[in-house]
Amino acid sequence: MRLRKLRPRVEFGDFQTPPALATRVVKVLAERGVSPGSIVEPTCGIGNFLKAAVEQFGSAEWAFGFDINGAHLTRALERVVGLSYETRIELNEGNFFTYPWPELFNGARQPILVIGNPPWVTASELGVSAATNLPRKSNSQNLRGIEAITGRSNFDIAEWMLIRLLDSLVSRDACMAMLIKTSVARRVLRHIWRTRLPVETAAIYTFDARAEFNVSADACLFVCNMSRGTSQTLMQHCDVCRLDQSSVTEGRIGYRNDTLIANMDAYVECADIVRCAGAEDSTYRWRSGIKHDCAKVMELRNTPTGLVNGLNERVEIEPEFLYPLLKGSDIARGGETLHSRLVLVTQHHPGDDTSHIRKTHPKTWRYLTDHAKWLDVRSSTIYRKAARFSVFGVGPYAFRPWKVAICGLYKKIAFARVGPREGRPVFFDDTVYYLACNAEAEAEFLADILNSDEAKACYGAFVFWDAKRPVTVDLLQRIDLPKLARRLGCADRFAQLGAAGDVANAELLF
Repeated sequence: MRLRKLRPRVEFGDFQTPPALATRVVKVLAERGVSPGSIVEPTCGIGNFLKAAVEQFGSAEWAFGFDINGAHLTRALERVVGLSYETRIELNEGNFFTYPWPELFNGARQPILVIGNPPWVTASELGVSAATNLPRKSNSQNLRGIEAITGRSNFDIAEWMLIRLLDSLVSRDACMAMLIKTSVARRVLRHIWRTRLPVETAAIYTFDARAEFNVSADACLFVCNMSRGTSQTLMQHCDVCRLDQSSVTEGRIGYRNDTLIANMDAYVECADIVRCAGAEDSTYRWRSGIKHDCAKVMELRNTPTGLVNGLNERVEIEPEFLYPLLKGSDIARGGETLHSRLVLVTQHHPGDDTSHIRKTHPKTWRYLTDHAKWLDVRSSTIYRKAARFSVFGVGPYAFRPWKVAICGLYKKIAFARVGPREGRPVFFDDTVYYLACNAEAEAEFLADILNSDEAKACYGAFVFWDAKRPVTVDLLQRIDLPKLARRLGCADRFAQLGAAGDVANAELLF
């Protein structure tokens, strides 16, 4: 065995695989028929996984362990010195992101088993640590500008690593088996389907990450098998099982119309009300609540002694820019909460000039400038070229009197009808999504059809309940509202409401 030394380096996201878990994983792989000629662990750490794999798969003629941490590799070396398979193992220290993986796989005997436990850390977390073991940044997910700016472009390092490994394994007989967050496995699955990588089968085996690693995360063993043949049938779905009951399939993840499906069986039942990819409703669009990133200043409470902000300061401003505010928890409780929370809304459209407030509402302007030290340093890049004291998530839709709303953070599908308070339209925080309506009857009708069993079953086909924010705009847009109304036998009523709101709602689409 050889240990090639480079410089030592320790970064975040380092969770060494417990020996018992490593042993359980390789046994599951053996049950799946895996019989590798070579074993590669790209982030081998102290060698628990590599050791278990070599012991399980005695037919493998060569095993390669790689890690950026020289101290880990020294411990891995100590664990296998003197064992019968020592000469089959090679350890190498270096940076995953600059290593020529295709060249390594070119010289490996097939089938190749790529196994491991890559870092459980995001790019932004490594960026905070000034880490050097980062991939070159690119918009690999093809996100829209606003999505990239507001955070969706932050990705797990493991996602990037797995995609690079899969790309390097194309045209080879190989199996990749990795312990990763379940959300990462789903994003890698989406990449596989979107790019039509030659993956024949895939499976997710969930396990208790808190028990194994003492971390709060939904985690899994993600396995996918590739073939060197170009005419093989591509994977149609991914089975979901539990690692401790690996023979029992609990569900199937699939892919249709550029969308990941959480429950293929449920999808089949609701396919007739699913919106076609790229299609938009002619009347309604889901919106997110207001974004201001400074609750201490922009959110106020109406107390018996007057307005108070989040800094517990008494506030005296004109009422014209103040609107009732409901939080996601209020919506989760049905939206009927009566309280004194208000939000300061400085614009009617994103990009509106705010300087006029100085003349028209001097008390409000004085309040904003007095708290500029909070507002002018808001970190999101969306504020950099915006007017001073800007907010986002505003437009004509936000000022409609009635809304149908849902909180994105709760693990349930429940829509609330929300009307004006004291003649003022209600605003929501940015954990809430909503449809804007002009009349109570319109909001009541939409809430009723969205809360129907048919709609909930359809959303259940798409939602992944272990996500940090299970309900998103993307999820909500999956149902075609006219088709849902038709299935429920109320297409005429929907058409009447839609016709009545066409003119008023037309601007909601822009």
